Order: sequence, then C-alpha cells, then structure tokens
Amino acid sequence: MELPVNSFKRALKAGKRQIGLWCSLSHHYATELVAGSGFDWILLDTEHSPNDLESVLRQLQAAAPYPTHAVVRVPWNDMVTIKRFLDIGAQSILIPYVQNADEAKNAVAYTRYPPAGVRGVAGGTRATRFARVKDYAKRAHEELCVLVQVETQQALDNLEKIAAVEGVDGVFIGPADLHASLGYPGETNNPKVMPVIDDAIRRIRKAGKAPGILTGVEADARRWIECGGLFVAVGADTGVLARETEKLAAKFKS
Repeated sequence: MELPVNSFKRALKAGKRQIGLWCSLSHHYATELVAGSGFDWILLDTEHSPNDLESVLRQLQAAAPYPTHAVVRVPWNDMVTIKRFLDIGAQSILIPYVQNADEAKNAVAYTRYPPAGVRGVAGGTRATRFARVKDYAKRAHEELCVLVQVETQQALDNLEKIAAVEGVDGVFIGPADLHASLGYPGETNNPKVMPVIDDAIRRIRKAGKAPGILTGVEADARRWIECGGLFVAVGADTGVLARETEKLAAKFKS
C-alpha cells in the first residue's frame, strides 16, 4: 500500500490558495456535514475546543471520503501530543504559540522519526494503515505538513528565522492572540493591528513559506488573500451555526 498523498501540502508548495473552515463542534457528525461543503481544508481544533484524541480520530474517519483535507491543531508544541495525533492519521498539524526558531525546530523534530527527529516509532497505527504502507517510517515526512502558529510580538520579531526552519511548511497568524499581545484583547481587526498582520503575511510569503490566518469577516479574508495568504480559514462552524440560527429566530420573533 502506498503512502497517502497530502494534497494540502502539495497545493501550498505550488502556491495554490486553500480556503478553509475552522471546526470546533468536536463531533464527527458535524465534521462529516462540513467536509462535503466544498472547502479545501477544515481545521479540527484541540486547543480551544473540547476535542480529544478519540473524537479527532472519529472526525478524521468521517472526513476521509471527502475531497477536503483535515488539519489538526494540537493543544501545545509537545512531543507526546504531536506523536499521538500523527499516529491516528493526521498528516497536517498546526502547532500553536511558536515564539522562535528553536521552538519551530522542535515542532518539526516531533514529526520526524530518528535520526532526523524524535517521533516515537510504532508499526501498527492508523497512520501506517496498520502496517500496510511500505517504508512508512522512511517516507512519512514526505507527506506531513508542519504549520506553526505565531501570535505575539516576540514571534513577529523572529518571523524570518521561524520561517527559515527546514521542515516548516507554513506559518499561521493567530489574530486573536496577536491582538491581545499587542494590547487589544478581545479584538480581531483593530486598525492598528491590521497593517501588522498584512506585513506579516507578506514577510512569510517573501520567506518562501505559506502564510495562513483565520477570520469570520469576509472583507478581512479578502484583504489577507490579497496580501498573499495561502491557507485562509474564512469562518468557523460554531460561528456559522450561532449567527445563522440567531437570524432565523429573529425573523419570527422580532
């Protein structure tokens, strides 16, 4: 059996824009519903949602028959956590709160088997198709996509060094945490921060890596695509469900 191809990684490398949806509902039924909606990628979040390893496994299985690509955001830049999500078949990992090149190097190392890294070796995992993928341990890195998240002033100061780390495929701007870091907690489109994000996206692209971001505001999404964003999440399942059900209720209760 051949190693599954990571279409998302290949699209980013080719400079092909990928439009995504953030998924925090933490249930395979909801994930299957949006997996067929036409997005290039969906983000299964475990940092700010009640997802766990088993629920993400079920969501990966639910999304598998659809053309969308599932990216998993792990809760932290942690060797054990990343290993476990890779073993259940995640091929693209978003790692939060990466502050410098050393932390980016660690993130990459956690996805690589020795001698290139420190990922623990297990033969009969879902990632290996239960030991059916030929030479998985030697070739896994070819189809793994490592995305690191920058969300503070310190990370922005180190942006070029982070982007230069071999094995980092993309750099994601965390807009909410970045706003908080710059003194604007609870905001995601402050006029003083927006140009900072614009510049960061251009810097990532100039460094030869794929820039990514999340926003539920259409104008902001288009702005950041124009700046060079390559993997842009244009909404979240929780936001779509909450806002659209509010509108529906208001039609009949106003």
